[in-house]
Order: sequence, then structure tokens, then C-alpha cells
Amino acid sequence: MLLSMDGEILQIIGVTLRMSFFSTTISCLIGMPLGVIMTSSSFRGKRTIRKIINTLMGLPPVVAGLIVYLLFTKYGPLGSFGMLFTVEVMVVAQCLLITPVVISLTSGVCSVNGKSLLETAKGLSFGKIKTMRLFLSQNRIALSSVMLTAFGRSIAEVGAVSIVGGNIQWKTRVMTTAIMLETNKGNFEFALALGIVLLIISFAVNILASLLTREGEE
Repeated sequence: MLLSMDGEILQIIGVTLRMSFFSTTISCLIGMPLGVIMTSSSFRGKRTIRKIINTLMGLPPVVAGLIVYLLFTKYGPLGSFGMLFTVEVMVVAQCLLITPVVISLTSGVCSVNGKSLLETAKGLSFGKIKTMRLFLSQNRIALSSVMLTAFGRSIAEVGAVSIVGGNIQWKTRVMTTAIMLETNKGNFEFALALGIVLLIISFAVNILASLLTREGEE
């Protein structure tokens, strides 16, 4: 069924995977160290920052898309980059949504054995960088599950990427925005094909995340 619909469906899948991969990678590179800091360090305003992060976890995708759109529009502060309606700005919007989730989940994972790891780091006279590496290495299996969770949220998001990407054919159209468009057009066969692929990918990611979580518990 996929091959009979020309190359557009494959191009949409490719754009979706590329966007989700880069947004997940960037969010994890930023969010995981910050999550470790939230667990391993004590500093003024920590409780306030945690509340802000929890609030951002519930940020509506359309609001995130609007914020990024206003930043990168022609008359916005970042308009000179000319990134609006590109995959790159879609990645920016995704990172705004996903990074708070990664920070919170990482903090929760690291808090499980945080006390013992801090004692170990203190006993070995580790600095902040080595302490962070210790937390990340000792929780790598659970953090892999966090990464997959972030990827799953990225690949299923529609509101923000629709606003900043414009759902442009052969350029910024991803599976979720294509499904919405084709359903509205009554092209159910195309929408169903994309929906099946999206479900298969999401199902595979969830299974892998569950396996990693189970392995970490053992």
C-alpha cells in the first residue's frame, strides 16, 4: 500500500524521523544534565525552578508553536535567520516542548539512587563534572527509557510543528500534520497508511522503553 502511493509518503516519514531524532537528541543533551543538577545540587531558587519546569511540562503545543513563530517571524527578534517554515524551526519548537519533560524525568530517575551516588562522589572527591558523569553512567538504562519517551512525544506532536512548519508539501509535512490534512480532504487511504506507520513506530518505541525500564529494575 505504501509503495503504490508514490514517494510522498516515504518523504513524509523521512522528515518526521529526522525532526524527531534531532529534537530528541538536543532535548536530551540539554535536559539530562539539568535533570542531574536538579537532583545532585542544592541552590537558591531550586524549588521555584522546579515549579517552572513542571509548568512547562504542561505547555500546550499550540502555545509553544506560537512563541517560536513570533520569535522567528520576519519581524521577530530571530527573523533574520530565515528559519520559519523549515524543519530546523520545527526542531526548535519540539525542543521547547520536550526539554522540560526530559529534565523532570531525569531528575526523577536520578533521585532513586541519588543519595548513595552523592555519598560515593563525595568520598571520591569528585567535582561537579565527574559527579554528573557518575549519575548519568549509573542510570544509563533508565535514561535510555527517558530518551525513548521523549522521542515518542516528539513523533506524535502536531500543534507546534503545524504552526511553525506550515505543513508544506515536500518540505515540512510530517506524519501527524499530513494525517490531519488528508483526513480533512477525505483522502482516508493516504491518512490511514500514515496512521498505521505512526502507530507501528510508536508501538515499537513504547515496547523498547518498557524493556529498558524492566531491565533497569532487575
